[in-house]
Amino acid sequence: MENVSAVTSFILTAYAELEDQRYLYFTCFLLVYILILLANSVLIFVIYFEKGLHEPMYFFICNLAVNGVYGSTSLLPSMLGHLLSHFEVSLTRCLLQIYCLHTYGTVEFTILAVMSYDRYVAICFPLHYHLLMSPRKVCMLISISWIYPCVVFGLYFMLTVQLPFCDTVIEKVYCANFAVVRLSCLDTSLHSIIGLVLFLFLPGPQIVMIVFSYLRILRICLSASKESQTKALQTCTPHLLTVINYTVGVLFEILQNRFNMSHVPYKARMFLSLYFLIIPPLSNPLIYGVSIQAIRVQILKLYNCKKK
Repeated sequence: MENVSAVTSFILTAYAELEDQRYLYFTCFLLVYILILLANSVLIFVIYFEKGLHEPMYFFICNLAVNGVYGSTSLLPSMLGHLLSHFEVSLTRCLLQIYCLHTYGTVEFTILAVMSYDRYVAICFPLHYHLLMSPRKVCMLISISWIYPCVVFGLYFMLTVQLPFCDTVIEKVYCANFAVVRLSCLDTSLHSIIGLVLFLFLPGPQIVMIVFSYLRILRICLSASKESQTKALQTCTPHLLTVINYTVGVLFEILQNRFNMSHVPYKARMFLSLYFLIIPPLSNPLIYGVSIQAIRVQILKLYNCKKK
């Protein structure tokens, strides 16, 4: 047990592959982080201060932006520090990063599921929309989007916190739960089984809600007029792009963790593992800021005011 207690830090070996051009990568990731903060902050600012945007859909978009800042801040500052100094991370910081990144991921998916329900109500029950999506219900849905994933993953994460570790090498640029669990001295079969069960409580209900919502929307659109179909498509396109973008990133990470991807170049695998952590927070404000006219108009107003 002495060797177990000696493991108080981990080595993120993936940074060794970036060391030859670390200043270039540092500059790129710094610019990405600044863009994420700027784009999401503008979106949050516009929705918060423009009373015309105080509608359920825009509140959900605002929460998506807040979560994007949360996720990128959980990842990029530590990456920038590792690129300039060393590749070692303390056990405490590693566990904190695991919790933050995994809750970012589950909160993101939960907000997207709630947004799909909002689109379903808006298209299938337009006359009752404000009754079904009352301020109280919107507040409840937003609260659930944050509290439910954080509590459920937190209960599972307690198992990881209690594990003793016998190895210190993590072949990634950030701490991930699956990568850390594999370093345990103990048999983690039970941990893996509980992880599979957890799938029923975290992404499971969200997937069901998204699929159900769009099947109902599709059913309504098939029997609607051409004009109504076009309007529904315009309403759903930003959300569908966001869901697909995030799902593709998550699938990259799942495939890397569960299957042998040694035939894929190492740097390509590393950047694919960062996709769901960087690309959605960067692209979501652009998708909603450009495609939704009400938001685009307010952003242009803000830009024009600053130019004067």
